Amino acid sequence: MSASKPQESGKVRIQPSLNKNEEEFVARRRNSVLQSLTKLQIECSKDEVPNIALLGSGGGQRAMVGLLGSLVQLQKTSLLDCVLYLSGVSGSTWCMASLYQEPDWSTKLEAVKDKIIQRLSGPGVSWGDALAKLKKYYYGKDFFSLTDIWAVMVVTTFVKEIDEHTLTEQWNQQSKDPLPIYTVIDKQGKQLNEADPWFEITPHEAGYSLTGAFVDASNFGSQFHKGSKKNKQDEFDMLYLQALCGSALADEDEIKKLLWQKIKDLFQPKEKIVEEMKKEPHESSEDVLAGQWSQPDLNSTDTDQCYQELMEIVDMNLSDLNDFYGGRPKTAEEKLNVKRHTMDVIKKWERINIWPFNALRSIIVCIFNWIWGRNYNFLHNMTDERKINTGLEKAVPATLLKSEMRDYIDAGLLLNSPYFSVLRKERNIDLIISLDFSDGDPFTTVKDAAKTCRERNIPFPEVNIPSGHSEKPKDFYVFKGQNVPTVIHIPLFNVVNCGGDIEAWKNKYGTFQGAYSAEMITDLMEVAGKNITSNKAKVVEEIHAIIGQKRSKH
Repeated sequence: MSASKPQESGKVRIQPSLNKNEEEFVARRRNSVLQSLTKLQIECSKDEVPNIALLGSGGGQRAMVGLLGSLVQLQKTSLLDCVLYLSGVSGSTWCMASLYQEPDWSTKLEAVKDKIIQRLSGPGVSWGDALAKLKKYYYGKDFFSLTDIWAVMVVTTFVKEIDEHTLTEQWNQQSKDPLPIYTVIDKQGKQLNEADPWFEITPHEAGYSLTGAFVDASNFGSQFHKGSKKNKQDEFDMLYLQALCGSALADEDEIKKLLWQKIKDLFQPKEKIVEEMKKEPHESSEDVLAGQWSQPDLNSTDTDQCYQELMEIVDMNLSDLNDFYGGRPKTAEEKLNVKRHTMDVIKKWERINIWPFNALRSIIVCIFNWIWGRNYNFLHNMTDERKINTGLEKAVPATLLKSEMRDYIDAGLLLNSPYFSVLRKERNIDLIISLDFSDGDPFTTVKDAAKTCRERNIPFPEVNIPSGHSEKPKDFYVFKGQNVPTVIHIPLFNVVNCGGDIEAWKNKYGTFQGAYSAEMITDLMEVAGKNITSNKAKVVEEIHAIIGQKRSKH
C-alpha cells in the first residue's frame, strides 16, 4: 500500500506548492531513483538526483500502444526506475489507466503488457454492458455530457473494457511506480485565451497547473461554494477519466459523424430498446440506480412513434454531415432547418419521460450544444486572497471564480503533449523525455511548447529543427540550455526505425481507424521500443550532464 492517502478535506487549495502527499512521494521516489542510477553506474549524491518526467502525447490507440512499447523497453534498459512522473495526453492516458490497474506494474511489466495486449486483441464490450453503463452515467451524475457518451460508445471500442475503479483507488495500491499525471484543458479558458487553461489530475489533486488552484482528486466533480464542498459527487471512474482526456479528433465534423453513428448503433436494435423501456420506472434516479422497477403506464403506439421519430432524426443528422444535397452544397438555411426539426421532435416527445428515450434526447441536445466534460467549478464564488506582490503566481482569472461550471476537454486540442503539467516550477523537473505519437509534423508539440513558454516566461530550451527533418525525422533530439530543463524529443515513426517507409507506417496506424489487430499491436510496440533501445546510451549521457551541472552549482 502507498504510504500517502488521498485526503478528504473538502476545501479548495490555492497555493503554488505541491500537495503534501506528492511531496512525500517525491522524497521516497528520489531515494529509489538514486539506487536505480547506481545500477546504471551513474554515481551522484542524493541532492544531485535529477527529476525526470516522461511525457506521452496524444494519438488515439497509436499513442496507447506506442507508449506501452516504449515503457516496456524503458523497463528493460533500467531507465524506467529513474522516472519521477509519467504524464499523458489523450491516447497515452488510455495506456496509463491500464497500467495502474496493476499494483506496482513497473516491477512486472512483461506480464502486465501481455495481459493488456490480450485484452486489446479480444472481444469488445457487449451491447448490454454498454447500455447499462450509459444508464449509470445518466442517472448517477449531476451533469451529463458528450464525454459520458464518448466513454461508453467510443473509448470502450479501443480499450475493450469498462473500468469502474477510481484514480484514488488505483493509487492506494501503488508504491513503486512513477506518479501519474492525467491532463486535460479548460474549454472556456482555451476560448478566452486565459493564462492557464492547463488542468491536471493526479491521484492526490486536480486543478490548474500553472495558476496553482486545486481540489482533492476524490472531490473533483463535487459542488463547491466559496472554497468549501457543498454537495458531494462520487469520484468519477477510470472509464470516464479516459474519455475526459481522450476525446479529440482532428475535425469536429468527423467527431459528429462518429457520434451519430455510434448512437444509431447503440439504439438501433428496437426490440432490445423496447425491453429496456418496459422494465423502466417513471423518472426517479434513486429507483433506477437501486434497480427498483415499476411498470410504466404508457401507450405502446406513442412509444413506437417516439422511437421511430427519434431514430429518424439520428439518420437525418448523420446524412446532414455530408455537405451535399441532391448533388449541390447544402445551404446554411437547409442545415438550420435540420436543427430546427430535430429540436421540434425532441420537444414533442418530452412527455415520454422514460429510459432510454430520456438519454437519447439528452445526447442529441448535447451534440447540438457541443457539451463536453461539464463539471462543477470548484472555484465558484471564491475570493483569491493571494497577494500579487508575493511574486509566487498570477491571480486566478476572475471569470474562473464567477462561473458555476466548467467544461474540460482533450488537451490535444491545444497542445498534444502534457508539457505544462511537468513545467510547474515547484516540480523542479531537470529532464523531460517527450515521446511523440502525433499525426502530422512530429515536432509541433515541442515547438508549440517552446513558443508558449517564451510568451509566459517559463524556462524552456530553444527548439531549432534542422531543415527537412519534419518530413524525415531521426529517432532522438536533445534541446538544452542554461537554467532550463533538458528536453529529449523522440518521434514515433522515423528514418531509423522505419527506414524509407515512414508514410506507410503512418497510414497503417491511423488515430481513430478502429481497434488494431494483435499483429498490428505487436508490430507497433516493436517499432516504438526501438526508439528506446537504440538510444539508451544517449539518455544516460544526458543524465550524466544534468548531474554534472548540479554538482558544479554546489
